[in-house]
Amino acid sequence: MVPARRSLLLRLLALAVVVSVCSITATAWVVVRLTAVAIRQEQGRALAEDAKTYDALVGYAADHRDWGGVTVMVAALSRSTGHRIVLRDGERTLADSAPLPSTPFVPPREPTAVIDPLAVDPQLLPADARDGSVDRRVVGPYRLSAAERSRLRTSAQDVVACLREDPAVTARSVVGAGGRPALETSAPASAANRCGATALQAPMLSEQRALDALDALATDCLARRGFAGVTVRLDGSWQPNGSTSRASGPPAPDKDARDCVAGSRVEQLRPYVAPVAQLYVSGPADRTASTFLDLSASNRARIAWAAALVLLVTVTVTALAGVRLVRPLRRLTLAAQRMEAGDVSARVEVTGRDEIARLSAAFNSMSQRREQLETARKAMVSDVAHELRTPLSNIRGWLEAVEDGIVQADEKVVASVLEEALLLQHLVDDLRDLSAAEAGELRLAKEPVAVADVLSQAAEAHRPGARASGVRIEVAADPEHTVVADPVRLRQAVGNLVSNAVRHTAEGGTVRLRAVDEQDGTAGAGAGWVRIEVADTGSGIAPEDLPHVFDRFWRAERSRSRRSGGSGLGLAIVRQLVEAHGGTVEAQSTVGVGSTFVLRFPRG
Repeated sequence: MVPARRSLLLRLLALAVVVSVCSITATAWVVVRLTAVAIRQEQGRALAEDAKTYDALVGYAADHRDWGGVTVMVAALSRSTGHRIVLRDGERTLADSAPLPSTPFVPPREPTAVIDPLAVDPQLLPADARDGSVDRRVVGPYRLSAAERSRLRTSAQDVVACLREDPAVTARSVVGAGGRPALETSAPASAANRCGATALQAPMLSEQRALDALDALATDCLARRGFAGVTVRLDGSWQPNGSTSRASGPPAPDKDARDCVAGSRVEQLRPYVAPVAQLYVSGPADRTASTFLDLSASNRARIAWAAALVLLVTVTVTALAGVRLVRPLRRLTLAAQRMEAGDVSARVEVTGRDEIARLSAAFNSMSQRREQLETARKAMVSDVAHELRTPLSNIRGWLEAVEDGIVQADEKVVASVLEEALLLQHLVDDLRDLSAAEAGELRLAKEPVAVADVLSQAAEAHRPGARASGVRIEVAADPEHTVVADPVRLRQAVGNLVSNAVRHTAEGGTVRLRAVDEQDGTAGAGAGWVRIEVADTGSGIAPEDLPHVFDRFWRAERSRSRRSGGSGLGLAIVRQLVEAHGGTVEAQSTVGVGSTFVLRFPRG
């Protein structure tokens, strides 16, 4: 019995509870932290979806000194966005797209946005903010007169025409909010300067007056900090003045100069833009711009009940899933314990197609394989004992007969005992070769080997025995067929097949040895196999016996003894030797016609 603290089901339940509690806690924390953000998002959802309302109102403020005519724009924006838009200046409502005469507008605690063209929100207008978040459409005293615009426009057209004389160059002039044209061209700066582009960069009289006023404001600011003044360029950069009539001192650090230039620019432009206003955006049915998201007692109670329900559902589902998961695991555990106790027939029921089902199927396959191996082990022990019993009994019988004086220890007796000893030695050698091959410890001295020579040697070695049995051996092989193999092991494999073929071929029959090429269509040029065939005209092998011909101690005729039927290890050794060379072996047979054993080796 598994202790409760180690139960998989209890672990799953505990894990589900921990995960649920952590999830609920994290969700509650996120809700609490994001409540303020959710309120602002609920109030200003239209602004998050479409920033054109903010952009349009900032543009209006940049071009007007008051909000007197903004009502028409607010109404148009409300129609296009479908939201209620309210613009306020402190306590006063400047514009309301959906006013209620009997119900004054009650603004929420925080506005959706603040409309100030001198301090735009970089998240809402990231591309338009410049010079300390001053909107690009704010011109103020830098607006050019009509004459100045005409002069610069003519100069810009001349520069563009000059640059376009090169067909590979693109050029155009873009007029800014203040009337100053800007040059956009693919030509290098040197080419633009040759065409007079530097004239477009010089400030006009009205711009220079505005820059002088800005220099005075910035210099006064820096003087109060104890630094020398600066001269501000048209592009917003500056350079130190050194000693001036207004102030003297060391050059200002970049931070102080930047702060003073930015503050002076805002001070200079403030009279030319509309006053700062608050923007409120809400849904069309939301007359008070309030929000339903809060942490009141009722809402906290709802959150607590929802968390408890989530926890209950999670635990219930986990318990049901855990029971379904644990049940097959328990069956597997019981089957494994039965196998540990020695029951190799232990199996488990396989249901479903999930990972547990695949594990159960793998366990059944393992159990079945172990049962087969156990059966084979017992059969092997029995076969080895049986194979050793006969020659040992014969040796013992002869020795006891000599000891008892029944027979004389002459040459005939010694020859019989030696024959039995040689049979034992052959069996031991076969077992050793088979064991080494199966364990992967068989040493191979591979080299290019002519297959025709191997077949001829095997035929010559077995021809005397075959001639005595009235069997003819024929060899047909191309001398150019070569494989990379251990010549000794290759001769051993072929010799085992020839010996087996001669033994099972009746008088007057034929054993044929043949080698042919087999081209591998999936390999490159010159790749393929050499196919070695050992065919006989013997009695053949029954179809039900063919899958077992390469098993250890298997004989087609159970009644055959070791002398007449071999040890039953020859074909098993052939398979191991061929596979150790990276080849394959198969048997084909027709009862009453004969058998063919096919070896395939990679071509050398």
